[in-house]
Amino acid sequence: MATDEKAQAKGEQVEGKVKNVVGGAVGNESLKAEGRVGESKGHLRAAKEKAKDAVRPK
Repeated sequence: MATDEKAQAKGEQVEGKVKNVVGGAVGNESLKAEGRVGESKGHLRAAKEKAKDAVRPK
C-alpha cells in the first residue's frame, strides 16, 4: 500500500470516528452520520489499496 494512500485512509477513519463520537455526545445526528460515512470511506480506501497490493506482482 502506498504510504500516502495508507495515511489518507487512516486519517479518514480517525476523522470519521471523531465526528461519530462527538455527534453522538452532543445529540447531532447529522454529524454522527457524516462521521459514519467518513469512517466507511477510509475503510474502503484501505481495502482498495490492499487489493491493489495483492494483485501487483512482487
